[in-house]
Amino acid sequence: MKLFNNTFSTVENALNYSSLKQRVIADNIANVDTPNYKAQDVSFGAMLNSSMNQAFSAKMTDQRHIPFQSVSDNPAIITQQNVEYNDNGNSVDIDKEMSNLATNQIYYSALTDRINGMFSTLQTVIKGGK
Repeated sequence: MKLFNNTFSTVENALNYSSLKQRVIADNIANVDTPNYKAQDVSFGAMLNSSMNQAFSAKMTDQRHIPFQSVSDNPAIITQQNVEYNDNGNSVDIDKEMSNLATNQIYYSALTDRINGMFSTLQTVIKGGK
């Protein structure tokens, strides 16, 4: 019997995505004046594929089978190549990063409100509606 339904794991994965995106945005903002620094972003599709690979495991019955494993440590982080906003080779657009930061904070707040509501409902059920 599962204590939590799939909604909890979905919200948990969304929180992981938002947390990773927050770290990448913070790295970009911190390196806004670093010469030749290339801005990074988080690919939602790659993050989804990564979590799907963790959820599904394949049974390899032959050594020639292709394993379901990611080649890189974190395939969701992508580096923007061939883009320059500054003369020093830096590709960080501070206005875009600040906008992404605000959007991600709203998204994270909505997710935490959702999971708090789910735990509140669970607590009400445990107490018997009191």
